[in-house]
Amino acid sequence: MPPPADHAPLPPPDSEAGRPTLKTIAAATGLAVATVSRALKDAPDIGEETKRRVRETATLLGYRPNRAGVRLRTGKTNVIALVLSTETDIMNHTSRLIYSIAAELRGTAYHLVVMPFFPDQDPMEPIRYIVETGSADGIILNQTKEDDPRIRYMHDHGFPFAAHGRTAMGIDHLYYDFDNEAFGRIGVRALAERGRKRLYLVAPPLSQMYARHMIHGFSDEAARAGLPFELADSVTSDTGGDPVEAALAARFAAPDPPDGLLLGSTTAAMAAIAAAERSGRMLGRDFDVVGKEAVPMLRRFRQDILIVREDVGRAGEFLARALVAMIDKRDWTERQGLEVPVTVEAGHPPRTPAPPASDSRRLRDFTHRS
Repeated sequence: MPPPADHAPLPPPDSEAGRPTLKTIAAATGLAVATVSRALKDAPDIGEETKRRVRETATLLGYRPNRAGVRLRTGKTNVIALVLSTETDIMNHTSRLIYSIAAELRGTAYHLVVMPFFPDQDPMEPIRYIVETGSADGIILNQTKEDDPRIRYMHDHGFPFAAHGRTAMGIDHLYYDFDNEAFGRIGVRALAERGRKRLYLVAPPLSQMYARHMIHGFSDEAARAGLPFELADSVTSDTGGDPVEAALAARFAAPDPPDGLLLGSTTAAMAAIAAAERSGRMLGRDFDVVGKEAVPMLRRFRQDILIVREDVGRAGEFLARALVAMIDKRDWTERQGLEVPVTVEAGHPPRTPAPPASDSRRLRDFTHRS
């Protein structure tokens, strides 16, 4: 009896250039060339076990599709382009988004290419380049705007795309978003439950759609609770740690400083805490912070931070699956997704508030302890 196909000797490459081809994989697996081809394309009519065998054999053989040939035959590049701003929070959102999209595309015919654009660059430039040159089959982008010219351009050109974020344009398109209005609301409630009386929000840049959602949820919920609130006007959650820390330090030195802070990014949350502690205040006793994160980090920084988690990994997986289905013209019911946060995670229980003290007294106490 001959050995199973999985253990059969692999035949030599049969292409002129000495590279393995679909025929090589077919001979090694005992499958038809057409079946191998469809398995590598993740065709829905091919069983998962067959796909696994074909992919493992292709990897063992070192098979790589000839992209020039694929493009000539199909007009496709088998490339997904992820267009990202270099201003994005690298240590949190962006790294998780890139990883999750790449992981979802792993084992499919598609590969991920990341295309950055810079603060002084027109955001339309990389979009036009990809669409006009046909250098990718689809685009994933983030930091959407209320009226986003990138989305209008791709929609008008019939180019497949998916967005990490929503718009207010009335265009039906693939997206996955985090409900930042809900984030603002549950953040305010958590601060109110801690007895905080003066609230402060460091929101994303106002040009971005999710800033509008966050501000609305925060301000409306604070008004409902009868709590005075204010918005940072000189910095955003994307500004960077040093400017946010300087702005918050100045605010804590001014009259009626806030005691409940809602921050739109991990970096801004850490910077705000540093600014408050410079003024002699203690987290969990004199003030509380609600921060949002995609990668576990804030709890290692301070145990008393109130945390709302955003599953950027799920967003990347959703966007990759939906976009590939659109490119392959497969029916896909999940065109849009929304993660709605419901929980604010607390660390240590709240500390007993300290008796009122002047800022100068607090500063002396802090200096003495240091």
